[in-house]
Amino acid sequence: MNPSRKPGHPQQVHGSSLPLSLLLHADPSPRLIETYRHTPHAWRIDDQEHTAAAAIVQPQNAQSWELMNIAVAPSHQGRGLGAQLLSTVIDYVRAQGAHTLTVATGTIGYPLFFYQRAGFRVVAVEPDYFLRYYDEALFEDGLQHKDRLILSLALK
Repeated sequence: MNPSRKPGHPQQVHGSSLPLSLLLHADPSPRLIETYRHTPHAWRIDDQEHTAAAAIVQPQNAQSWELMNIAVAPSHQGRGLGAQLLSTVIDYVRAQGAHTLTVATGTIGYPLFFYQRAGFRVVAVEPDYFLRYYDEALFEDGLQHKDRLILSLALK
């Protein structure tokens, strides 16, 4: 990538057009990604060579949407692309009339801080989620992910 060229703005795309290799940075299960990847509610930020960041949301019902995946390529992390995508997703979901946006994440690591900084609050814990639904143990900062947190952001 040319370091002087900044990535572009988020563009809405179909989720199936997003590179699986990028989505795996946020969700290491190709099997689970395939359950939500085929949706028109997705965005990407490209640099001149490839997709630098991506996000996928799905409606759960008329009032609630879920952020299924938000990923930034390691070479582009720390540049605000995740926050830019999250802001775009929040604006979109709000415009659809939703009252809440939810997201699920582990109990440790940067993603939890990222969502809380954006105003999300923990509303539920799913004990042993990562032990039941992932084929391989997931570790972050030397700790194994076991439980999953559900966070919610009030939009109205």
